[in-house]
Amino acid sequence: MFRTSPILRWRKYDERYNLVGVKCEKCGKLYYPKVALCSCGSSKFTNHKFKGEGTLLSYTEVSSGPEAFAEHSPYCLGIVQLEEGPKITAQLADCKLEDLKIGLKVQASFRKFYDSGEKGSIHYGTKFTPKF
Repeated sequence: MFRTSPILRWRKYDERYNLVGVKCEKCGKLYYPKVALCSCGSSKFTNHKFKGEGTLLSYTEVSSGPEAFAEHSPYCLGIVQLEEGPKITAQLADCKLEDLKIGLKVQASFRKFYDSGEKGSIHYGTKFTPKF
């Protein structure tokens, strides 16, 4: 199972649960996840909350994933380009492989990822679902 400090997970909740990235104060470039240094060389950022809407650029079906995701197999992964620009690799939910197509409009959805065993933590985060 994945072992991550509860403190580290807590610090990343905003990023993982609300699609919060950063915007470079110098050039305006948006990043998700957060980075420490912009491609323009600046290290000054402000937080930016993404709308969570985007377009599916690529996708695949995972039939044999990591142990933590075994009960969810098969599942779909995709590369989503957010409306604001950044690209995110994320799980796709509420759909099957045959429902997907490049160019499909998707939206962020707060979902369960996995749990850390019978007595472990339940991990949540952002997945993307088809937008209707």
